[in-house]
Amino acid sequence: MRLSGSITALATPFSAAGELDLDAWKRLLQWQLEAGTSALVVAGSTGEAAALYDPEFDLLLRTAVQLVAGRVPVLAGTGGSNTARTIEQTRRAAALGADAALVVTPPYVRPTQAGLLAHFRAIADDGALPLVLYNVPPRTGCDLLPETAAELAAHPRIVGIKEARSEPERMQALLPLRGEDFAVLSGDDPTAARAMLAGADGVISVVSNVVPASFRRLHALAAAGDADAAGALDAQLQPLYAFASVEPNPIPVKALLARRGLGHGLRLPLTALSPEHAAAADRALALAETLERASRDTLAA
Repeated sequence: MRLSGSITALATPFSAAGELDLDAWKRLLQWQLEAGTSALVVAGSTGEAAALYDPEFDLLLRTAVQLVAGRVPVLAGTGGSNTARTIEQTRRAAALGADAALVVTPPYVRPTQAGLLAHFRAIADDGALPLVLYNVPPRTGCDLLPETAAELAAHPRIVGIKEARSEPERMQALLPLRGEDFAVLSGDDPTAARAMLAGADGVISVVSNVVPASFRRLHALAAAGDADAAGALDAQLQPLYAFASVEPNPIPVKALLARRGLGHGLRLPLTALSPEHAAAADRALALAETLERASRDTLAA
């Protein structure tokens, strides 16, 4: 497997009663496919994985695999704080038809680099699915260092890394790991264009939930080395990045999806977008729709 392009970390739509909204889920999946999204992540942190019960995880992933029908890779978020539990969840994802697992560094427990090596090697050695490493220190409390990632990249079942640190030095340290069997992906929307212009294979994005065609176009421009056009589009997207950070992810992006009829809310302890941000959400949605129209027209030309 060689991952690249604009990959969406999907939000999980819920009904007004707090149950899975499978109709909205299918419409979100279809919208992403029609926009040209390169791969899809089910039950990642944006998908509120920590709030999902096992049968819900199964249903979301099974539905996605069936609807996608092999057109793009489907990644399942299987990472947890316990190695044995992560192996078990990765096996579940494999049985449900996922193409790869997105495995975050173990949240809360803060392992050493030696512990991270042992953790990811144990999951990869089990062999259920190819693994994409996921480093997001503000959420997990630990940082997968580039030298540790380099050791893990040599494992034949570890096929990439989603790096969510925004410093250019971190991406520069990871880019030499790129190869036929290992992809380096940005996990930070505001700096994704910079990372892709520097050579990153793509982005696993939150904002692409609402602007999938625009992110497909952003990747295409960056991959072609068109720094001016990529920078111009990235500048237009900046207000969406800013809105996505006004409250913890995925609160803002789910507010935008709700305005499009794709779900109604979140699960506690996450709460709905604060009322003082409602006007900003309306402006962000209007901008998203404008950018999507322009990107669809450009891609179709």
